[in-house]
Amino acid sequence: MCGRFTSLTPPQELAAIFSTVEPNPQLFDEFHPNFNVPPTTRIAAVAQDSQGARKLGRFKWGLVPNWAKDTSGSARCINARSETVLEKPSFRTSVPAKRCIIPMDGFYEWQTIGVTASSPPKPKQPVYVTRQDGRPLAVAGLWASWRDRSLGDSAPWLHSCCVITTQANDTMSPIHDRMPVVLEAEDWDDWLNVGGGSHVATPIERIIELMIPADPSILIPLWVSTGVNAVRNNHPDLIAPIKIGE
Repeated sequence: MCGRFTSLTPPQELAAIFSTVEPNPQLFDEFHPNFNVPPTTRIAAVAQDSQGARKLGRFKWGLVPNWAKDTSGSARCINARSETVLEKPSFRTSVPAKRCIIPMDGFYEWQTIGVTASSPPKPKQPVYVTRQDGRPLAVAGLWASWRDRSLGDSAPWLHSCCVITTQANDTMSPIHDRMPVVLEAEDWDDWLNVGGGSHVATPIERIIELMIPADPSILIPLWVSTGVNAVRNNHPDLIAPIKIGE
């Protein structure tokens, strides 16, 4: 699964990287580098609007489907498994119509180290995973819009999203059996294209082809401090590589 990541690249740079229209100025005002992004917080994501243009927006991490009675299930919907995403009620309507890319500078996973049948339980060791080339990860996601119907048509919309995960590649499998779906730049158009304007939506068959493990050579995992375990910790030292035992 993917339950924690970093968001260090400013919105201006993300807009340039993903060729979006100029983002809402509020994104600039609210941005601060985040070394420990937890579920249910508001995060940046790229999606296509009804005219086919890419936009950078803010979404609650933890998808709330439009049929939900309330937002209480959001924390349970931070990830969607690629193998079942077309079947699960919470996600299946977003696959053809509401796909997004979630930029991450890196994500955390927790690895069990040095445990044998006779050894006492040990705490899991955090691992920070980034791209070898230093660019942000373009993680495949889904989004949805929800509002409290009891408040009528004047109720504000809540835009939320989730990360799509797949089976781990050779780099990730010693750490965890799952990993986010990481898209390469040549696949961004296909992933984001849900129709609109003069665009023809990408066929679902192609979307399924994209939900696969990334090339193992693009990722680099590094052991980092257990300080990331506490959400209240948020500073650059969290991503500083360590040797086990430090």
